[in-house]
Amino acid sequence: MNYVTRSPTIIKHELIVERGNGFYGWNGQMYKSDVIRSCIRPFARSIGKLGAKQIREGPDGLKINPDRYVKMILEEPNPLITGQMLQQKLAVQLALNNNAFALIVRDGAGYANQIYPIEALSVEALYDANMTLYLRFCLKSGKMGTFPYSDIIHLREDFNGNDIFGDGNIEALREVMDVAATIDKSLVDAVKNSAVNKWLLKWGSVLRPEDIKKETENFVKTYLSSEGSVGAIGVDSKAEAIQITPHDYVPNAVQWDRAITRIHSYYNTNQKIIDSTYNEDEWNAYYESVIEPVALQMSNEFTRKIFSPRERGYGNRIIFESMSLQYASMSTKLNLLQMVDRGALTPNEWRRVLNMAPIDGGDQAVRRLDTAPTTNTGGGEGK
Repeated sequence: MNYVTRSPTIIKHELIVERGNGFYGWNGQMYKSDVIRSCIRPFARSIGKLGAKQIREGPDGLKINPDRYVKMILEEPNPLITGQMLQQKLAVQLALNNNAFALIVRDGAGYANQIYPIEALSVEALYDANMTLYLRFCLKSGKMGTFPYSDIIHLREDFNGNDIFGDGNIEALREVMDVAATIDKSLVDAVKNSAVNKWLLKWGSVLRPEDIKKETENFVKTYLSSEGSVGAIGVDSKAEAIQITPHDYVPNAVQWDRAITRIHSYYNTNQKIIDSTYNEDEWNAYYESVIEPVALQMSNEFTRKIFSPRERGYGNRIIFESMSLQYASMSTKLNLLQMVDRGALTPNEWRRVLNMAPIDGGDQAVRRLDTAPTTNTGGGEGK
């Protein structure tokens, strides 16, 4: 269906996609780079592990997942993927393009019942006669799709040079990726050349071309093949065998490390995060600087696109919780017992941090008697 009747303003944004197969060479196809993918993978997996919940805060208190249809769409956005895979897919697209899109499909009453991630070659911003915003996607299949922006979950990073889209990564990464790809290629070429012995046979007399070819083949078969090699080379006075040693330029490790460090810095990550060798403080720093801002943006975007203003007015919102305490040290986890004693955590929430199964009655908050609220607000000793 074509929603647009007039388009006074068109803003086109190119997206990064993976087309075809073959050996990766830096040409803008970032996801084929092992360096880029290693930077993105911890980020995408962490976003995928965020727990999505509906929260309703009203006069009758706080309710979790009060609407079944919202709970189901967060757990299973469509028949093809789970909520975890949707979040991970959006995270990968966000890291590659600084833009990620998902389409909300609604039923006849206007309630969301399915969510599909959108992979496109490009996207254009269009306005109709009433200045309502639409996005027109050129899909990987070559088909075009135009949808109201109110039905699109849109995540953005580096939101600066455009009113709608986040700025892309290619221009910022082009130079350092060229350096990394050149270093990779030089290392591969050096390995290939070092695996081959090159010889120059210098003949003392003039031979016909076919004789030169025949004698050279005999020399290779006798002395250079793994089957015929005897560990020594012998030639008569008619020929002189000279070995040619290839001298390939191999960049030093410092140049390579600097290029990789620049890419890691661009993605706000480091080798410890990539290798999963971080400690508690290092993970908390990564979470607070990289994961938490995206989780907050997802919460805001899912809330305003799934719920109407009226529903939001009744206290409905979507949150994405982190289980980052799973990465805490055992001493930190055990110290959370104080939070259970004071009713800040339920026993089952604490057991979940310890990777233990829930217990009956564990969802009820408890409090030690010596931490009961006091009603004495004046001076002197409380009673």
